[in-house]
Amino acid sequence: MGENKATAAMAEGLITSEALENWRDRVGLKLRIGNIFNQTVSYEALRNFVNGVGDSNPLYRDEDYAKRTRYRRLIAPPSWLYSVFPTWVLQGLPGVHAFHSGNNWTFYKPIFVGDTIRPECIFTGFDVKPSSFAGKLVMEYQRANFYNQRDELVASTKAWLVRAERAAARGKGKYVGIQLPHPWKEDELKKVDEEVLNEQIQGDNPRYWEDVEVGDELPPVVKGPFGLTDIIAFCVGAAPVQIAAHGVQLQLYRKHPAWGFRDPVTHAWEPIYGVHYNRAAASSAGLPYPYDIGAQRQCWLINLLTNWVGDEGWLKSNYAEYRKFVYHSDVVWLKGEVIKNYIDENGEHCVDIETSGVNQRGEDTILGHSTVILPSREKGTWPVERRLSIK
Repeated sequence: MGENKATAAMAEGLITSEALENWRDRVGLKLRIGNIFNQTVSYEALRNFVNGVGDSNPLYRDEDYAKRTRYRRLIAPPSWLYSVFPTWVLQGLPGVHAFHSGNNWTFYKPIFVGDTIRPECIFTGFDVKPSSFAGKLVMEYQRANFYNQRDELVASTKAWLVRAERAAARGKGKYVGIQLPHPWKEDELKKVDEEVLNEQIQGDNPRYWEDVEVGDELPPVVKGPFGLTDIIAFCVGAAPVQIAAHGVQLQLYRKHPAWGFRDPVTHAWEPIYGVHYNRAAASSAGLPYPYDIGAQRQCWLINLLTNWVGDEGWLKSNYAEYRKFVYHSDVVWLKGEVIKNYIDENGEHCVDIETSGVNQRGEDTILGHSTVILPSREKGTWPVERRLSIK
């Protein structure tokens, strides 16, 4: 097996000057996307995705309901594009861990059942920075564009990743003081369940721009306690990395030794992606417990925003930074507050919203901001109609 033998332990790479020089030569290149998952927007793919992120909006799952809207058929939520591919390609720095740390989205056109989506990804640069987590790290930047079968740009996003040496992260032990799993009390869990079920969806009741004021708060969306099934459900709907089983999996790891490791408890081969559900993998990356997927958390945030704008509103842009890890057993309260309403240069009625995702420890795990476009009662404008007419 020679050089292609999969390693029993998780690969330990270093951030070297030579590796960074090689990277510098690649800046601006279009990257090969080797794992496109949901390319065709089928009903089943859409159903699995919205189930996987816990989005109960009927606009994305009820065909009869969707026929009565301005769209006339089922559409996908903006976050569905994460299920095409996770907006970034793992490239370079083998054995150096990659933490997806945020996205800055712009959405241009709706995505319908029956559409086919073609992604592209470009490596746009990197910075080397000091780090309290791993001594030093590399911030890696990529840009992804998504086109439909008519070559129309549906959406684009800038993505950034933290690349950190695993051994250095373990040595620093930045997060070892967190009590995990969280010691919930039964009455606290009952309250969380009620908050989860109290999610409000604006739906077919238009939210007009004239009715929105600065300081208005969005009804929260609550996710958690976060657990293994939440990870499984997201993988079924979005498959953010290449996951395989048995011989197919082992062939993959022999071809790419840094992608897999042998679990010290079960002795099974597992992907590095197992940091999201495997304690040994998380520990090897310097974390005390398995944690969520960054894209998954931004899907929750988009869930909050699409709930609020209703069927007639449009999510124009969505920026989010993943500031803390969401560990198994954590709860996240996703919230938003209107900070500005205005008419833009295109005459569209916009609302800027500041967003957060606070856990039970009072930490903001996903701070950000978004812009939505709402219908105007006075002007008789409908942002959905405009998106449907743009060629």
